[in-house]
Amino acid sequence: MLWEPICNTTSVDAQFNYCAQPDPAVAFSVFFGLTFFAHVLQSFTFRKAFCWVVVMAALWQFVGFACRVYATKNQTVNSSGAAANLLVLLAPLWVNAFVYMVFGRIVFYFLPEQKVAGIKAVNMARCAFIIQATGGVLTQNDDSKMIKLGLRLYTVGIGVQEAFVLMFMGLAIRFHWKMAHGFGVIERGDGWKKLLYTTYATLALITIRIIYRLCEFASGDVNSTLSTTESYFYALDATPMCVALFLWNIIHPGSILQGPESLFPKKIKLTRAQKRFAKEEKKNGKAALKLEERPGRTERKSRRHRHSHRESDGIDMTYQSHREMV
Repeated sequence: MLWEPICNTTSVDAQFNYCAQPDPAVAFSVFFGLTFFAHVLQSFTFRKAFCWVVVMAALWQFVGFACRVYATKNQTVNSSGAAANLLVLLAPLWVNAFVYMVFGRIVFYFLPEQKVAGIKAVNMARCAFIIQATGGVLTQNDDSKMIKLGLRLYTVGIGVQEAFVLMFMGLAIRFHWKMAHGFGVIERGDGWKKLLYTTYATLALITIRIIYRLCEFASGDVNSTLSTTESYFYALDATPMCVALFLWNIIHPGSILQGPESLFPKKIKLTRAQKRFAKEEKKNGKAALKLEERPGRTERKSRRHRHSHRESDGIDMTYQSHREMV
């Protein structure tokens, strides 16, 4: 043991629900630090700007466990324990978002139609992130009612996250079926298999972690066995996320998705005048489309117009004949 931790779980300022040990915290901070620096190096080597997401995932885990190491020295003083818990709770969402982003680029690169379904999976991760972040912040409160509310919100957030994971898994299986039946671009090789199997593995690891957190927080009891046993945290949360990050070091998307075809087309920024002109064109196009879609209504209007002219002409003729008679 690196040092003897000072802990008292009954203290008001207790950082954890157990006497946290420094050795595993140091080990995992080293692991996450290694994968963080590896991802930074790979993102520059392969020139993949979107990999900043996985870099953030590794960074949050690294900083979270570094804070945990510091907090283990004296766990009866309010120090970095809250920051450690919050970063570790939210860091897996970066991994989740990265998987969605990689899959979108796999589809764009390997399928001629460049889509499986018109769903923006990253928006799913954003939704889950907002809910879990709100719940995670509330759990780091001194008020027991706020802690319970935070646990419920966080539980809802990871439930939503898992629902999105299952939906996304369906898209991945659909893509797998298309590629296996020859609907993909054969000239670009079979690198999609490595990326897709890594995606499956990552989603499975995320699911393990979600199930653990659901079982821990669903009851709303902060003193449950899962919450008061440190080994469960390392086995079912820290280890799956560490393995997931190292998997993407081994099978990095930049080593397979290469060339200009692997990049999403950049959006062209328009000037104000161009935007105004585009809006006017859009309005004119909609107006023309409405006229084409409803010719009957236009014809009825023209008929009524012609009929009204005839009536007015008839009135004028009657008036003229009356004057002649007089």
